[in-house]
Amino acid sequence: MIRILLVDDDPELCSMQGEYLSNEGFAVRMCHDGESGLEEALSGHHDLILLDVMMPKLNGIEVLRRLRIHSNIPVLMLTAKGDDIDRIIGLELGADDYVSKPCTPRELVARVRAILRRADPEKQDSGQLQPLRVGALAISAASRSASWHNEVLDLTSTEFNLLEMLCRRAGRTISKEDLSLHTLGRPLARYDRSIDVHVSNLRQKLGLLKDGRSPIQTIRGIGYQLVVE
Repeated sequence: MIRILLVDDDPELCSMQGEYLSNEGFAVRMCHDGESGLEEALSGHHDLILLDVMMPKLNGIEVLRRLRIHSNIPVLMLTAKGDDIDRIIGLELGADDYVSKPCTPRELVARVRAILRRADPEKQDSGQLQPLRVGALAISAASRSASWHNEVLDLTSTEFNLLEMLCRRAGRTISKEDLSLHTLGRPLARYDRSIDVHVSNLRQKLGLLKDGRSPIQTIRGIGYQLVVE
């Protein structure tokens, strides 16, 4: 059974969401403040974290920052509707995706399943699990690991999905819409910068090519392309 940690300081909303997730077959544990949520998140007993931004003791942004020092467990942020700053900061710190509150239980479950599905290599067909190599980049879909110039990359689940897709279509431009559908499991919304932030995180981790360019090139007005050296 998939184990989900729900960290939210609204007991009533938390209980409602937890009940719905339980009815969908998930095992749910709840925490109502950032400190206890961080401690539980670091226990290694969970498969995904649902993390509210606004909480007492430690807010969700600080919880995520501390969590990412030790763990790459998938994290879905719960943000206030229209609060773009918290969304962008959360993505920059390594959140896999976000959902705006209030949200429907169906949307919440859909986002959770999308993240989990893309983090589980056993759900991919055998052809998708073959090792990939593009220049100095090597990817193992089976172990969900990647290396750059033989140095292992510390990637979140979503960052790995994004890099794998770019690698599979190296030298070709992939639209932001396609990247969102295949890596986040949802259409790209208007003014949604999620893919841009994830690409920015990947660029920082990869560094530059010998000619000073980024390995991930922006194709203006379309999307991104992984450079084939």
